[in-house]
Amino acid sequence: MRLRLLSLLFPLMLLAETAGAQMMLPGQGTQTIAEGLEIGTSTSEIAITSDFHGADLTIFGAVTNTDSLLLAIGQYDVVVVLEGPREDATVRRKERVFGIWINTRSMTFESVPHSYSMSSSRMLDDITTPLDLTDQGIGIDHIPLTPIGFVGNASNLGDFRQAFRRLQEKGGLYDRDPSGVRFVSSNLFKASLRLPANIPNGVHTVRAYLFKSGTFVTEKSVPLRVIKTGIEQTITDAAHEQPIAYGLFAVFLALLTGWGASVVFRKD
Repeated sequence: MRLRLLSLLFPLMLLAETAGAQMMLPGQGTQTIAEGLEIGTSTSEIAITSDFHGADLTIFGAVTNTDSLLLAIGQYDVVVVLEGPREDATVRRKERVFGIWINTRSMTFESVPHSYSMSSSRMLDDITTPLDLTDQGIGIDHIPLTPIGFVGNASNLGDFRQAFRRLQEKGGLYDRDPSGVRFVSSNLFKASLRLPANIPNGVHTVRAYLFKSGTFVTEKSVPLRVIKTGIEQTITDAAHEQPIAYGLFAVFLALLTGWGASVVFRKD
């Protein structure tokens, strides 16, 4: 009898342990893996030659661990940015004084990107709120512009910031394309960024930002080198490494050119 009771209790004990293992305490829901982001560029280095007139950079990427339902209804957005080397930038204001236009005021912004090219899956204002864009520093209108030693009227600060962005866009160094990111499959995307002809030399950074239903999820970045080649690089190196010899040679070349022109065009 005792052995029979034990044989009946043993399966019940196993069943209870299995059920207990499957039970979850309150608040212990199923853990979901956050979305991930991977990107790659068509090239890791851009060579600037004498006939360089700008180029297009292609970025390929993939969004991992996506929600199939949110993906089907287009709740994932990607913003891709090519950010140039950072340096201080000075904006000057000219005013007419006694009939002469002179620089009267200036403002220097600390560590701003020399160039900034951006592409997105749609308009930034349709992706998320301006506050979130400012927090992440995404977009030309949301790049942090911190003045150095600024004291004065706050309205002047806004004017100088707008002037800096306007000058950068007019010079082709700042560019935006609200439809430059395109999903080529359920979770693969392709982006195109425009590199201007006057793109600065140095190490640039390609950044990709992922949003889900208007909320920032994650970002990924890879470096991109922009280098001058040929005679352009030789002249640049000489100007920075041997400025005195470079200056003397420039003066000598100017004198030689002027003398040569006077001989050629001299009237007998």
